Amino acid sequence: MFSLGGLSQGSIDETKTWDVLIIGAGPAGFTAAIYSARYGFDTLIISKDIGGNVALTDIIENYPGFPDGVKGSELANRMHEQVKKLDVPIIFDEVERIDLAECAYYEGPCKFEVKTKNGKVYKARSVIITVGAEPRKLRVPGEDKFYGRGVSYCATCDGPLFKGKDVIVVGGGNTALQEALYLNEIGVNVTLVHRREQFRADKILQDRFRQKGIPTLLNTVVVEIKGDKKVESVVLKNVKTGEIFEKKVDGVFVFIGYEPKTDFVKHLGITDEQGYIPVDMYMRTKIKGLFAAGDITNVFKQIAVAVGQGAVAANSAKDLLENWKSQVQEE
Repeated sequence: MFSLGGLSQGSIDETKTWDVLIIGAGPAGFTAAIYSARYGFDTLIISKDIGGNVALTDIIENYPGFPDGVKGSELANRMHEQVKKLDVPIIFDEVERIDLAECAYYEGPCKFEVKTKNGKVYKARSVIITVGAEPRKLRVPGEDKFYGRGVSYCATCDGPLFKGKDVIVVGGGNTALQEALYLNEIGVNVTLVHRREQFRADKILQDRFRQKGIPTLLNTVVVEIKGDKKVESVVLKNVKTGEIFEKKVDGVFVFIGYEPKTDFVKHLGITDEQGYIPVDMYMRTKIKGLFAAGDITNVFKQIAVAVGQGAVAANSAKDLLENWKSQVQEE
């Protein structure tokens, strides 16, 4: 029951009940898997991708141990390699729903059924949700129409396609300034558009941004994205003066925050009004045996925080599993 599994993807026993099932393969999920596997628990990860938002970030400069910064993809790959060395299998699929089942050896629900979009069902005694959040959209006309045709939420992924071209970056936080600097560095003509008078980014980033002299439109929002087969212009509005004007661009990069990906658990009643999952200091949700860690918990969205929460969640699952095991042995 508590042995370290050495299964590889493709040889997963679907009748097996896992000790710890982790949903998501970003920093929080990978850390939870590392701790869980080292504790000796049968651990499974289900995720539609590797690394989450970290893998889409160009350079990470505030993660301990990398004084010169580290590429997000490299950090994600390093975490992935560590998990693979512990023989933790990963199922590349997307979770559609989590349901509770009854367990005979203690009072109350103790087994979870995790259903995926590929029609698979995996059983677990504990579940750690680490799916994070997805980029928030502008929700303006043309945004969905031109997604992948000029509208992007990932400068690392799509930036090289716009070398020598004109784009706007929307946002005023750390991510927006970091990605604007990256695009500028690779030869993209960047204008930053921010709805407020002041940036929300760290001072060191603001200083670097200003040193580069990147054009900026403050107190300005995107009203519409226009074009034929691809992005050709944006309609902008000055929120102070009310002036509406059009600017020719080839691309729109959006970095205005994130929204939690929790539709698959809302039926369990564990989310707040914003869709995040509240947890206590042990990463426990309202449901016994169900934990959450990382950006999904509406905390300070940093890799270091997600890693710490992943470790705490795995340790809390360990305490719970060992308690259940002792109850079984006493019966």
